[in-house]
Amino acid sequence: MTNKTIKITNVVNKFIKRLFDLCGSLVFLCLFSPVVLVISLMVRKKIGSPVFFCQERTGLNGKPFTIYKFRTMTEEIDEEGKILPDEQRLVSFGSFLRRTSLDELPEFLNVLKGEMSLVGPRPLLIEYMERYSSEQKRRHKVKPGITGWAQINGRNMISWDERFKMDLWYIDHWNLWLDLKILFSTLLIVFKREGISAEGHATMPEFLGGDSSCECYTNQRR
Repeated sequence: MTNKTIKITNVVNKFIKRLFDLCGSLVFLCLFSPVVLVISLMVRKKIGSPVFFCQERTGLNGKPFTIYKFRTMTEEIDEEGKILPDEQRLVSFGSFLRRTSLDELPEFLNVLKGEMSLVGPRPLLIEYMERYSSEQKRRHKVKPGITGWAQINGRNMISWDERFKMDLWYIDHWNLWLDLKILFSTLLIVFKREGISAEGHATMPEFLGGDSSCECYTNQRR
């Protein structure tokens, strides 16, 4: 295959994936707009304003973007003015949103804006960029996704090493049928409520670089 053919193939693949993202997210938002409205009102009532949790994450080619989620935690602080651990700030309604993955619904706005894809490596914290190996950085050669290969193969129950290996496997083996398989599998996992959090954590421990055994707690608030 010539370089010209490879370039044309890559352009076509990117166009197909973007078209798939646009159509999928528009259909989903139209169908679930009543659910989004109800959740917004419930978050406002039970947790307070703002309704959305916004945080800088790393996107395509390492470019930062603001991810949108429904708030699931309060902003409580301790006597020293430091924000409390996730487990202490996670309210019961917020826990329900996480168990059902309904807190992720606003991310479809990120997809419409072209910052995310329906399927791809999950967007992580900005500060992790300097901790990646050169191989791990390859995960940013594609747009981050609402769901991905790692999310249907353990989600937050797997180690960082395993997650990154799965992210890179997805990048190297991408095709439209793989995306469809991941989306279908995601629906089953959400229904079963599997892999929501790592043992002893509200979500995932902090990635400190290198071996995944070097992990500790972080207030990532995913």
